Amino acid sequence: MWNRLHAARLKNLARQFPAVLIVGPRQVGKTTLARKAFPSAPYVDLEQPSTRMQFSDDPQFQLESRFVGGARTLVLDEVQRVPEVFAVLRGMIDSQRRKNGRFILLGSAQPSMIKHVSESLAGRAAMLELDPLTVAEVAPGSPKKRWTDVWLRGGFPDALRGKFRDWWEAYLRAFLERDLPQLGVQSDPIFMRRLLTMLAHSQGGMQNASSLGASLGVSYHTISRYLDILEQTFMIRRLQPYFRNVGKRLVKAPKIYLRDTGLLHHLLNLDTLDDVRNHPVFGASWETFVLEDVIRRERLRHPHAQFFFWRTADGAEIDLVIEHGSTRIALEIKAGRGDKPNDARVLERAMSDVGARAGWILDQTAESVALRPHITRHGMTGDTNWLP
Repeated sequence: MWNRLHAARLKNLARQFPAVLIVGPRQVGKTTLARKAFPSAPYVDLEQPSTRMQFSDDPQFQLESRFVGGARTLVLDEVQRVPEVFAVLRGMIDSQRRKNGRFILLGSAQPSMIKHVSESLAGRAAMLELDPLTVAEVAPGSPKKRWTDVWLRGGFPDALRGKFRDWWEAYLRAFLERDLPQLGVQSDPIFMRRLLTMLAHSQGGMQNASSLGASLGVSYHTISRYLDILEQTFMIRRLQPYFRNVGKRLVKAPKIYLRDTGLLHHLLNLDTLDDVRNHPVFGASWETFVLEDVIRRERLRHPHAQFFFWRTADGAEIDLVIEHGSTRIALEIKAGRGDKPNDARVLERAMSDVGARAGWILDQTAESVALRPHITRHGMTGDTNWLP
């Protein structure tokens, strides 16, 4: 069992709000995190048909009965399966408004969860998005041993434990054939798999719904709707461009990434890192691995941080711009070594355009080296605890 970086954030939110909503993809570890953080709390799994029926018939009684015996916190798993619970939760929270940390709510389907929370629990529940594992969580203090596993297999706990291709195939089929219909998405699983595979082949590329639609024989609007669904269900990340009035023509379309490299490699039939290194997706795969690892940890250190990329029409680019408050940091991700003198010069010029106070060049080496006064090269295969 891994010690999740999200645990401290979860406990902190529970001290501030009556309820905390943990969202994230299936099998990412939401239940394990909640039960480890609150080991004495009663646990209710609304995925179980008999339990779901009981809560659907009388949610008020079922919720109140779980606090008999002095329990202070209740964990409700897959709470979106019983929408009637949300209205009751609102009344119970308002009746004892000063008591925080009473309910820990877990859910996989973000769209329906957000709808119910915004309608019934606005101002009463904080939200925590649980990401797949980072290198720092898989191998604390010794990232050299396991960073390759996270890159190849992805960050889902079960994918790291067993044969990741078999696990991802089962996960993908369950997502396409069961989860999407439960969300009310009427789509052909074969079509959705083709769309995901096309996104894998263009990993990290600019969103072009018209081109995707033409290739798949559907409209631009259909592709846009499916991309929204994939983003809301944590399968893809659309990284938005950063805009700043610098007098340059900027790229305005978002970049699209499959969020987990394990899924990326499975869709492309890549079994080993040697397969990845010999495939055209190698550079995009490394960029995704680094980008996701940084974003997952940075969001915990600065929960309100925002993430962008920056690119001009003439090709100048920053792979990731991190903005929290008035502070911006520019990241350039290199699949090889990032210590060439020109690398720092190019990044320095781009930093002035976005107003970044610091720049990082992230590569596959194992050390951190200052290249210029405000630019540092960090090796992702060494100590990864260098985030500010």
